[in-house]
Amino acid sequence: MTVLSPPPPLATATPQRPEPAARVRPPAKPGLALLGAILCVLAAVLLGFVASLTVVGHLQHARDQEVAYDELRKQLALGTAPVGQRTYDDKPLEVGAPVGLLRIPVLGLREVVAEGSTSGVLMSGPGHRRDSVLPGQAGTSLIMGRQWGYGSPFVHLDRLPTGAVIEVTTGQGKAVYRVTGVRRPGDPLPPAIGAGGGRLTLITATGDAYTPSGLLRVDAELTSPVQPAPPRSGRIDASEEALAGDGGAWLAVFLWSQVLLAVALLTVWAHRVWGRWQTWICAVPVLAAAGLSVASAATRLLPNLL
Repeated sequence: MTVLSPPPPLATATPQRPEPAARVRPPAKPGLALLGAILCVLAAVLLGFVASLTVVGHLQHARDQEVAYDELRKQLALGTAPVGQRTYDDKPLEVGAPVGLLRIPVLGLREVVAEGSTSGVLMSGPGHRRDSVLPGQAGTSLIMGRQWGYGSPFVHLDRLPTGAVIEVTTGQGKAVYRVTGVRRPGDPLPPAIGAGGGRLTLITATGDAYTPSGLLRVDAELTSPVQPAPPRSGRIDASEEALAGDGGAWLAVFLWSQVLLAVALLTVWAHRVWGRWQTWICAVPVLAAAGLSVASAATRLLPNLL
């Protein structure tokens, strides 16, 4: 007897779920894209200013001081350190070149002094005014330094007591000075130095943090032997005067601003087509670097003793 197997069950059609429609991003509005770029630019510049005048500026000052100290030490060892406005091989001394090592033991200060007193030079440390003699020579030598920004080398200059020792090592040896007084706006001028005498005047700003309101001067009398001074030109640019800005920085500000704006526009475009996190991970370091460059260039427009 043949047993018949039951027929297979009929296949039932599984209902197909409709595929979700692809998410379409709404077209970007030009006004919103421009607003986003402007906000990126403002945020990058403001953060760059804060960093340039605080942490990053102090780090830059420390790095520049190390480089300048190595260069000055090498020149002192070789006997090629400058003693005037020309180098040992009779070439004009470049602005920013190291000319001496300033020590104030009572303040624990040791700074390499560069030639020139523009805002850009003083970002790296104290600067020697080019219309004055070098420390140790007959006459008055002027050294300017910042009060707050870029290492704030002269922030405690007002604490110098009368009789404190100041040492400056140049290509002619070590010059030793003793502080005779601290001058603020309105104070009388010190007496004229005698023939063949030497004086050192340290200059910085007065006022609250990052708001210079006047000049603070420390006068010191040379107590070590006077060194000969080669002929020197008495002309300096307006940007080398105390509390002056460097107008030559406008070109750098303009060029870096164009770079920052281009990066900001590219960031807004990438945010629309690429995604939020991918864009910000890649764009934030570039925006920060461009903003810091703009701020650093713009800082040169501010008073050089800030």
